[in-house]
Amino acid sequence: MPDDLYWDDTLLWSERQADLLRRLAAGERVNDVDWEHVIEEIEDVGKAELRACTSLLRNALVHLLKLALSPGSDAAAHWRGEVRAFLADARRAFSPAMRQKIDLQEIHAEAIDIVEAADTTLPSDCPFALDDLLGAHLDLDALLTKLRP
Repeated sequence: MPDDLYWDDTLLWSERQADLLRRLAAGERVNDVDWEHVIEEIEDVGKAELRACTSLLRNALVHLLKLALSPGSDAAAHWRGEVRAFLADARRAFSPAMRQKIDLQEIHAEAIDIVEAADTTLPSDCPFALDDLLGAHLDLDALLTKLRP
């Protein structure tokens, strides 16, 4: 198998690698498994899942910050819906192994930067625990209370 197939046609490469791995699992001797890239791709799957969950949490915090800063805005109802949607998606994307890898403080700081919140009444430290955001029963008003002085 050409070494450049991984770079030239990822779909074909992945289909061939999957076939080779199935044959290997069935006990057949195969020599063409691109182990270096297979291992890299498997690692990347987990990293992508973590990035997706982190991104959803950041987007939820961005909208929570907007709500905290402008609760009377015409967009407030939309922001509330966005927070609910982002957190529901984050809940589905979350896996227990992510708990030790998600840095809510960093996500909170990024969210503050995104909304360009120079408002000193917002907490500089993330006031939320992961369970506050990913719990089965979302209490949006309780989350907002944690953002207000």
